[in-house]
Amino acid sequence: MRVLVLNAGSSSLKGSIVDSVDLRTIAKDEVSLGVDATRRHGLERTVRGLLRKLQVGGGQEIDAVGHRVVHGGTRYRSATRIDDRVLKGIESLAEFAPLHNRIALLAMHAARKLVPNIPQVAAFDTAFHAGLAPDQFLYPVPWRWYREYGIRRFGFHGLSVEWSTDRAGELLGRPKAEVALVVAHLGSGCSVTAVLDGRSVATSMGLTPMEGLMMGTRSGSIDPGILLYMLRTRRAGWRELEEALDHHSGLTGVYGRAAGMREIEAAARTGNKRAKLAIDMFT
Repeated sequence: MRVLVLNAGSSSLKGSIVDSVDLRTIAKDEVSLGVDATRRHGLERTVRGLLRKLQVGGGQEIDAVGHRVVHGGTRYRSATRIDDRVLKGIESLAEFAPLHNRIALLAMHAARKLVPNIPQVAAFDTAFHAGLAPDQFLYPVPWRWYREYGIRRFGFHGLSVEWSTDRAGELLGRPKAEVALVVAHLGSGCSVTAVLDGRSVATSMGLTPMEGLMMGTRSGSIDPGILLYMLRTRRAGWRELEEALDHHSGLTGVYGRAAGMREIEAAARTGNKRAKLAIDMFT
């Protein structure tokens, strides 16, 4: 079986055709979404173009489509066949990950329109962390926030962490159930997960992908009093805070503009103090 795997992110769409028997990658491509990332017609064009390229590269038609979805909440604990009910469920979780879930939904709608008779499946980044113990997933906030609003830690990058766990087992010659390790997922988003007996037992990201480590454009964990101060003194509203913490913080905020680590390291070597500060804070 040949599976088209789509990973729709906030700024790019990655796609691969994979042989599900031997897990061989037959073809892959990546395209920038640019300013059309939140527009269905723009993403439909992008998915159509990517599908055309991948099918040409793969040499034959695909049998199924798999989508990476960042937030599955407590409802989706394993890969799930996509139907209208599942789409509504993913949409209901978009408030927890607006930058990611809504783009994934657009990709799903586009793929369903372009290849309507092919089964589609969603795989969730939160699923690997579904077994976290209460002392790990609960926050020290009023209990009713958890009971009434579902405020809890979910964890993310689970697909990456699970792959790393499986691969570590292969390299160590151990079954997954005997693997214990710490997995650092370092990209534009960053997280650290402790794995014991092949299961996630602690992870740095929380209710949303904003928590935890300092990241490329995201702040990671900061004093919540900062946000209260900005709101109370009317220096920022919630939209400005969301934009600042999601897009203009982290390495970008300290260095002064969006840049990859290689550029920041190069700038630090030339004596750029903010570049060096960004690296020191990140490491």
